[in-house]
Amino acid sequence: MIAVPCKNSRGLNSEIEEHFGRAKFFALVEVEGDKIKGVDFLEAPAEHSPGELPEMLRKRGVEVVLAYGMGPRAIQLFKSYGIRVVTGAKGEVGEVVEKFVKGELEIEKDWMLKGGFKRHEHWI
Repeated sequence: MIAVPCKNSRGLNSEIEEHFGRAKFFALVEVEGDKIKGVDFLEAPAEHSPGELPEMLRKRGVEVVLAYGMGPRAIQLFKSYGIRVVTGAKGEVGEVVEKFVKGELEIEKDWMLKGGFKRHEHWI
């Protein structure tokens, strides 16, 4: 199961939310091999405390999170749960997941240097 933070819930055409913690929805994409088997959406709580989203996704059986930007605390929590985090992913859910499972996903490595992420640049 792959989770992707989204701005909307338009199926595989949903756009990835740049800020993980601000996502209104999470696409939960079931994959088998390098094929997408299905997608479901989970609405994010309007307000949440630190660590709540990683725990929520862990309980749903998520093994990988594909995101654009994410703070270090969330990344560490996911890692402590054994969940792989890939940051720098942008675009539409279906395309990003397909490229990821085929090993073809190109990520933006300097995402921390943009916009509201500059405070995380010491992680690079």
